[in-house]
Amino acid sequence: MSYAELFCQSNFSFLQGASHPEELVHQAEFLGYQALAITDECSVAGVVRAHTVIKNNQLGIRLLVGSMFWLEQQLQVILLCPNRQAYAELCRIISNSRRRSNKGEYQLAQWDLMSIKHCLILWLPTATASDHEWGEWLCKYHHERLWLGYQRHLSADDERYKHHCQQLAKQFELPITVCGGVLMHNANRLAVQHTLTSISNGIPIEQLGKDLLPNAERALRSQQKLKRLFPLDWLQETQKIAERCTFNLQELRYEYPAELVPEGISAMHYLRQLVKQGSKRRFPDGVPSHIQQVIDKELSLIEELNYPFYFITIHDIVQFAQRAQILYQGRGSAANSIVCYCLEITSVDPRQISVLFERFISKERDEPPDIDVDFEHQRREEVIQYIYQKYGRERTAIAATVISYRLKSAIREVGKALGIALPQLEFFIKNINRRDKHLGWQGQIVELGLQPESDKGRHFIHLVNELIGFPRHLSQHVGGFVISSGPLYELVPVENAAMQNRTVIQWDKDDLESLGLLKVDVLALGMLSAIRKCFTLIETLENRSLSIADITRLQDDKNVYAMIQKADTVGVFQIESRAQMSMLPRLKPACYYDLVIQIAIVRPGPIQGDMVHPFLKRRSGIEAIEYPSEAVKAVLERTLGVPIFQEQVIKLAMVAAGFSGGEADQLRRAMASWKKNGQLARFKTKLISGMQQRGYPTEFAERLFEQICGFGEYGFPESHSASFAVLAYVSAWLKYYYPAMFYASVLNSLPMGFYSASQLIQDAHRHNIQILPVCVNTSEYDHSVVHRQNDYAIRLGLRIIKGLSSKACITLLEHRPEQGYQTLNQLHRLAINNKDLQNLASANALQTITGNRYQSRWALMNNESNLPLFKQANINEAHAFSPTDVETLNEDYAATGLTLNSHPITLLEQAGRLSGFIRMNELSGRTHKSLVTVVGVVTGRQSPGTASGVTFMTLEDDTGNINVVVWAGTARAQKQAFLSAKVLEVKGILEREGEVIHIIAGKLIDRSEQLSLLTTQSRDFH
Repeated sequence: MSYAELFCQSNFSFLQGASHPEELVHQAEFLGYQALAITDECSVAGVVRAHTVIKNNQLGIRLLVGSMFWLEQQLQVILLCPNRQAYAELCRIISNSRRRSNKGEYQLAQWDLMSIKHCLILWLPTATASDHEWGEWLCKYHHERLWLGYQRHLSADDERYKHHCQQLAKQFELPITVCGGVLMHNANRLAVQHTLTSISNGIPIEQLGKDLLPNAERALRSQQKLKRLFPLDWLQETQKIAERCTFNLQELRYEYPAELVPEGISAMHYLRQLVKQGSKRRFPDGVPSHIQQVIDKELSLIEELNYPFYFITIHDIVQFAQRAQILYQGRGSAANSIVCYCLEITSVDPRQISVLFERFISKERDEPPDIDVDFEHQRREEVIQYIYQKYGRERTAIAATVISYRLKSAIREVGKALGIALPQLEFFIKNINRRDKHLGWQGQIVELGLQPESDKGRHFIHLVNELIGFPRHLSQHVGGFVISSGPLYELVPVENAAMQNRTVIQWDKDDLESLGLLKVDVLALGMLSAIRKCFTLIETLENRSLSIADITRLQDDKNVYAMIQKADTVGVFQIESRAQMSMLPRLKPACYYDLVIQIAIVRPGPIQGDMVHPFLKRRSGIEAIEYPSEAVKAVLERTLGVPIFQEQVIKLAMVAAGFSGGEADQLRRAMASWKKNGQLARFKTKLISGMQQRGYPTEFAERLFEQICGFGEYGFPESHSASFAVLAYVSAWLKYYYPAMFYASVLNSLPMGFYSASQLIQDAHRHNIQILPVCVNTSEYDHSVVHRQNDYAIRLGLRIIKGLSSKACITLLEHRPEQGYQTLNQLHRLAINNKDLQNLASANALQTITGNRYQSRWALMNNESNLPLFKQANINEAHAFSPTDVETLNEDYAATGLTLNSHPITLLEQAGRLSGFIRMNELSGRTHKSLVTVVGVVTGRQSPGTASGVTFMTLEDDTGNINVVVWAGTARAQKQAFLSAKVLEVKGILEREGEVIHIIAGKLIDRSEQLSLLTTQSRDFH
């Protein structure tokens, strides 16, 4: 006997299925099943993962595509796809059902089932009186493609239900087939399934009673057991149905819309026209012959692989952005082609980085082109709506992102399911240091009070581990659009997103890639908004028009690189983090390609792969550059023999270990997700033996594999780094030549980047830029740049005031008199609500009207001014209250998140609460390995995903930022101060490497209570 399971729900039937699609496939293969149908509820979200594991592992089991539905909570059916037409029909039914409802829900209509012409239907009777009515209705429309699906899960009424199904089958002359109703790949997942049921119902497990599965019979069962439970002819019917289902997801073909191409010419001919027109703009003095050769080669490859529509579609989108004056930048392997430079998709000038174009579209790996386009984050919505309007919602939607359980959410949900009090769970979550590599969360949670020897404690730890990585729901991708030539719902189901006017497909980017389907990435980037705003300010104030291309055409500027080498990069794109700023004085970027390397090298991949120090030694001439072969030299020469980029690692596997294109692509995918599934290990033997056979030393082969593991999901592509380097350089150029405009633009683009408004303001102060306070009479909504004493100053905008409504801002600005507001009565007459007025007063924005914030609040409390008799009066009570510096500090932070007055460390020292410490600007005078004490406001805790468990903390004192290194043991021994301190004193050892200074923390002392009302927030664990 050979069995096909026709009813199986994965964990993409959210909070029902208790196994991943991959687990179900492997288990069904192990049990010898002929086929397995993944039939999630009104969904095909899990089928691609099942398809991919079968294809990649060359398994013998066949995958059937289907879905389970409930109609009016009375009729339960499974629809299976025998062919491509049936699959399109299923996607249409799912789309219609989902689009009728809110996100996460569906509503199947009778018409959906009546209209079926191709799908096979399995009817699952509910053992109620309505079965006869629904059986008659189904037979009326679909008798020829209808089966009765019989399930048996060893419950008390098995015999009664079996007799009921036999009677229905006889009455309606229907064949009976076995359905497992599978929710788990094996019985061990029963506790997980109970937990999911608890989460779904919002009721602890112990209170669910009969709502829980009574046993583990809804797991995949052995064929021997199935023979004992079901008649042989019913089991054989599963095989017959499976044989009718020949549809394979590989049959899906994706076509881009053709309306962008003028009638009468081919897409390729049109693309060549566009490239030729663009080359004249990009190369006004003529295209150099070697550049033209590359263009011809790229166009030939595009034609051979049939991708012209893809490039034309991207070109159309960026042309819209140009017309709308929305700043953008393309990135990705194909984006850094000369074709994309001519199409104005990217600003990366090929004359600067011609070496990058060896990886364009990978023909040997059959890899589709990779182009991401970043747009201004505050205007990307315009681009999205343009796409919707041009192609219609029937033909375009956003790719999904699968939101999975992570440690915090798993602890919270499992704990509630087990009846653990929510305050205790929140205590666990708050006090677990997730970056501690030496003591896992399980050990930490025991230290925090969990009893591991108790039943509840054992279940808790086991279930949290199981739930991590389980899909929770579908969300929308950050910007991956799928655009089709015909109705998209014939390719993949479409459903409503949580955001209004958004629709998403049921597959994520990995699913699309697995099937070779192309998506257009329309992404948002805050730095583009900042650069656009900076260009506008420069044009307004300096009458100079600039673009990204204008700045890159100026070539490398020594002054800008000198600033970068000093790590004066607060606010600069990509090279502003603590780790990047520590590397800059060591690597000393002096040209564009140095920036490309700088951006990629400070990543967990190169760090874990132990590539940073060899590169720096070779760059400085300390270590010789050696290559084991010319083939390896061709791959690694531009990075001094050290693999820095993801592309290099993949290429090495091909040239040094003999990987085929398909194997290299599998290696790349395994690298991208190895922390989730550990699949990299299966490549180790092939990689090492392949290199040994080609004469490479075993030591070199093993080192390369360790580097690949180090890259893991953190490897950074050279193509992306090249595009990011352009924006890094442009933002650094703007900071050097137009600092006031730069800081104002970054502040106006928050939230983005690594730094808060307070930190940016502090850095502007250090660059001698005057910051003027927010004022109801002089501030605009945004922060503005104003002339002040033959220089520029930044006036804080109303946007900085916490809690101030946008309506109040608009009203204030629209009605503001030329001479400004003179009395509170003028504000009252604008009908601005009292909460907004209080927020203005707290931010000291009413100082020109009523005095300091305390006087302003007192005046607002005087309701007599609102009485008719006093409407024309100027009542300004002269309560001369002068706040202390500490009170001003606390009020400033509470109202705006920053202060323009004394720094907290200055105040603490003046109050005699701090002593015996040295400031940031004094550290350069101390010797290497000297003992020091520093203190500052904690502005960041950054823990890269490296094995060492180190955390980089940034302390801000009144002279600058201090870099502190906290080892895992130090953090664990002083967890409270490490995790919670807002003002931290550190006693440690000063270490110096060139111009880089950091403090190795020894003792951590929480000084937060000294400023108990301080409301600064650090940016933790990026």
